[in-house]
Amino acid sequence: MARLAAANGPVDVLETAAGTGIVTRKLRDGLGPQARLTATDLNAPMLDLAKSKFGADEQVSFGPADASNLPFADSAFDAIVCQFGLMFFPDKDRAHREARRILRPSGRYLFSVWDAPRYNPFPRLGLEAIERFFPGDPPQFLAFCCAEIDPIKESLIDAGFTDIRVSIRPRVAEVADPMDFARGFVFGSPLVEQLRERGGVDAESIVEELAERLAQELGHNPMRLPMQAIFYEARVA
Repeated sequence: MARLAAANGPVDVLETAAGTGIVTRKLRDGLGPQARLTATDLNAPMLDLAKSKFGADEQVSFGPADASNLPFADSAFDAIVCQFGLMFFPDKDRAHREARRILRPSGRYLFSVWDAPRYNPFPRLGLEAIERFFPGDPPQFLAFCCAEIDPIKESLIDAGFTDIRVSIRPRVAEVADPMDFARGFVFGSPLVEQLRERGGVDAESIVEELAERLAQELGHNPMRLPMQAIFYEARVA
C-alpha cells in the first residue's frame, strides 16, 4: 500500500472492504493533500467506527457498497485498494471485473490475501478454538481460500488487467496482548456474523479460548506471531 500512498497530485482512490478503517487511516496519511479517498464496506457499523477516526476536512467519504456490484460510474477512480477482503467476496471474478470497470486508463488495483495456513498459525488456532464450541459443524473462516496465485492471476487477466505483479510478504508481528488480538480476530471479520446467526455461544467465550491457545503456542510478553501475505498489483492498459 505504501507504493500507492506515495503518489503525488490529485487522485481518486477507492478502498473496498475497509472494515474499521485501519488501512483507510494509513492511506489518508500518506496520500497527497489533494487526493480524494472513498472507503466502502458491506458492514455499516464498521464504517461508522472507521469514520470516527477522521476529521470532517480530511477528504474521506464513507458509504456501504458491495465490491461485486459497485455503485460508481465507469472510469471513476485512479486506484482501488483492498486489504484482506477478497477472500470473503462470494464472486471474486465479478469483483475483479467491477474493479476494472471503474478504473481509469493506467489505473491501479492493489490488494492482499492471506497465504496458506502453514505460514499463518493464527487462523488455524482460531478455528480450533471455534470447533470446541461447535463440534462437527464449525463456522467457516475463509482466510485461506485465495492462497493459490495462478487462479487469481487468470481471473485478473480475464477481467482485463495487465502488468500483474505478485509479491510474498512474510513477517513476524509482536503482539503485546493476546486477548486484544483474539478479540480483533473474532469481531473484526465476517466470522462474527456467522456466530450471531447461529446463536447459543457468547463470542467473548471464543475470544478467551483463542487468547489462551495463542499464548500456549506462541508465547506472550510479547507474543511473536508469524504471518505471510500475498500482495497483488494490476494495471489498466
